[in-house]
Amino acid sequence: MIVKQIRLSSKAKEQLIRLKAKTGIQQWNILCRWALCLSLKEPNPPMDIDYPADSNVEMTWQVFGGEHQDIYEALIIQRCLDDGLGTDPNVLAKQFRLHLHRGIGRLAAHGARLKKPTDLLMVGLGEL
Repeated sequence: MIVKQIRLSSKAKEQLIRLKAKTGIQQWNILCRWALCLSLKEPNPPMDIDYPADSNVEMTWQVFGGEHQDIYEALIIQRCLDDGLGTDPNVLAKQFRLHLHRGIGRLAAHGARLKKPTDLLMVGLGEL
């Protein structure tokens, strides 16, 4: 388990609220999974930004990852290895948080073009 719980920043919460309205996807964790994968897809590591945990959006690792939590953990570990960061638990937790917030920002940047859930797939494929 990468983290026991994750609390998002207020900015990320506002971005997710808009994304929920645009896509019709009502679960925070599903949008967060898309966001994480979108960030992991980028070749460069996320910027080391200190995102405040100042919103009331909080979820456990089990809620975030659902039945595929082991796959998300493996993806984060592999990405940290690829970026030469190692697998220290603190590094994994920090990189998860950085990738999650970067991915939410990337999804939010596409917000005006998102009209339905399948548009998330188009963003992931780089076609939207």
